[in-house]
Amino acid sequence: MASTAQTPASTADREQGPAWTSDDLGANPHAATDKADRVQRMFAAIARSYDLNNRLHSFGRDQAWRRKAVKLCQVQPTDCVLDVACGTGDLTLAFAAAGPARLTGLDFTEEMLQIARQKNCQFVNDKNSVVPQYVRGDAMALPFDDGSFDVVAIAFGIRNVTDPQRALNEFRRVLRAGGLLMVLEFSQPRNAVVWALNNFYTSRVMPVTASLIARDHSGAYRYLPRSIQTFLSSQEMIASIRNVGFATVTAHPMTFGVCTAYLGRVS
Repeated sequence: MASTAQTPASTADREQGPAWTSDDLGANPHAATDKADRVQRMFAAIARSYDLNNRLHSFGRDQAWRRKAVKLCQVQPTDCVLDVACGTGDLTLAFAAAGPARLTGLDFTEEMLQIARQKNCQFVNDKNSVVPQYVRGDAMALPFDDGSFDVVAIAFGIRNVTDPQRALNEFRRVLRAGGLLMVLEFSQPRNAVVWALNNFYTSRVMPVTASLIARDHSGAYRYLPRSIQTFLSSQEMIASIRNVGFATVTAHPMTFGVCTAYLGRVS
């Protein structure tokens, strides 16, 4: 659900029309040559209602998924953490509560970052004093030196990248020796009944109700289920993370496999 791409779109571009039409989504949206621009336009359009829709349409589980993902990372007080495709900052603040030494959130959609920065003003944590720093940037060309972070995380964002393999290479580049990558992404439940119920909900119910709440005409909530259906399987995701040099990769399904946290450790 979070956003990342390579080329910012102007306000005029965003006003040209829907980011995703029914015809666009009839094919594989990940194959669109202008996917980066489309993704950015849709996130700019839904930024103000993004958190509300996440809470309502995950039945409040989205925050629990993020907290579980952070717990799996076992953040240490000396760690420097990067949250890629941070969106409105929910995962970033979950990491802040874990007490790292330094915390950075990166996203390419300014409208999302504006909300994340506003949340900083409301953030209070008695256990630590770290305040997230937010930067605008591209997951496929991270503006950081090699070996800058102990933990790199991306939640519901790798699916929105034009070239996920290139982004994974960047995550590996900026991690220190022994560093950890955490990828949290939607996945397809293995149980046939759960799969059918989840597919009906995400394909038929959620696109209608979420679009109404957001007053969205960008097609963002029709893109969501289609982008999950056409994205990498869990096994393909594990293989992709291994292929860029992570020695140990594990998968941790959540809520009957609706989403999965993938952990990759740098040797």
